[in-house]
Amino acid sequence: MGKKLFISGNDAVAEGVRLAKPHVISAYPITPQTIAVERLSEMVEDGSLRAEYMHVESEHSALACAMGVSSVGARAFTATSSQGLLYMAECLPYASGARMPIVMMNANRALATPWNIYGDQMDSMFLINSGWIQVYVEDAQEALDMMIQAYKIAEHEEVMTPMMVNLDGFVLTHTYELVEIPEQNKVDEFLPPINMTKQKMDVDNPKSLCISAGNDFNMEFKIKQEMDMKNSVTVIEGVDKEFGDKFGRYYNGMLEEYRCEDAQVILITTGSVTGTSRIVVDALREEGKKVGLLKLRYLRPFPAEGISDTVKNAKVVGVIDKNISFGFEGTIFTNVNSALITLEKTPKTINFIGGLGGRDITKKNIDEMFESLLKEASGEKQERIQYMNVRCMG
Repeated sequence: MGKKLFISGNDAVAEGVRLAKPHVISAYPITPQTIAVERLSEMVEDGSLRAEYMHVESEHSALACAMGVSSVGARAFTATSSQGLLYMAECLPYASGARMPIVMMNANRALATPWNIYGDQMDSMFLINSGWIQVYVEDAQEALDMMIQAYKIAEHEEVMTPMMVNLDGFVLTHTYELVEIPEQNKVDEFLPPINMTKQKMDVDNPKSLCISAGNDFNMEFKIKQEMDMKNSVTVIEGVDKEFGDKFGRYYNGMLEEYRCEDAQVILITTGSVTGTSRIVVDALREEGKKVGLLKLRYLRPFPAEGISDTVKNAKVVGVIDKNISFGFEGTIFTNVNSALITLEKTPKTINFIGGLGGRDITKKNIDEMFESLLKEASGEKQERIQYMNVRCMG
């Protein structure tokens, strides 16, 4: 049993990184992730983390630095948010294509314009096709635990893929809660030193990184990358179980079902809104309404089979999106609908778009979502795309 501290989500990330023992931290501050890299700088300064701390001149440089670190077989960490993640965009496919197991924390935040420092998921959704594994956490404890798990997943010889751990800006990064800090010796037993013998630069065994590949080989490289991304599901689930066996906290791998067994309607969530949604589900269950919740933890790789298996007996499925793919619908909604086409009887689906620019998604809003889903289930036609908690635009 480790010690418990009352800390913010940013602090929890820093504690998780400290326990994972990266060799180099490349940092450029941007709200709302700044506190995480500040805490890491303090840990390096006081000696509680033995690592090189590189304060670079931009987010692009932060990821470029992490790539250099990873290319020689060392463990790298960086963090960013919003426009910073977009500034890194050029580097993301370089890192994933070169199979560099970098771990990055992204504090989900709105994109400009209008300029906004608060949290939605537009930034990470913008780069969902970058070849990085993407996980979304619900609370500070999961944030800490996933920093540790992320290195074990990313560095697995069958994965070797960078990983982005996403926290809702301010709602998680700046909210304080009680978090258990694992003992260092137990983390050391769980997470072995990085081993990149096959991939790292070596003067005695030269290799090429970030190579060119024309139309005679490029497609095969990308298909191999796709196959390994899909195969990472087995590793993710195995690492989660191993973590739970050792530390007593299981996150059910790719997704987590809550009261879905006999549910007529199911709401799919990601991130911090999940906790509020559970409270609403429990209240509605007390009223005898058959509602359920499906927490989507990973968006890449996408757990299509798990989603379709969970919701196959539901009449209606709702999806909360804190993003818009302009001109169409929410990104997660698109992915969920694609997953459901394999079912013999496809549930009806409704997309709830909300939380943009940090606007609250309240219990009342989630109640309204379930009300709409239940009406659709009873035959009362509802709008397929609904914008939640929106001021009158007339």
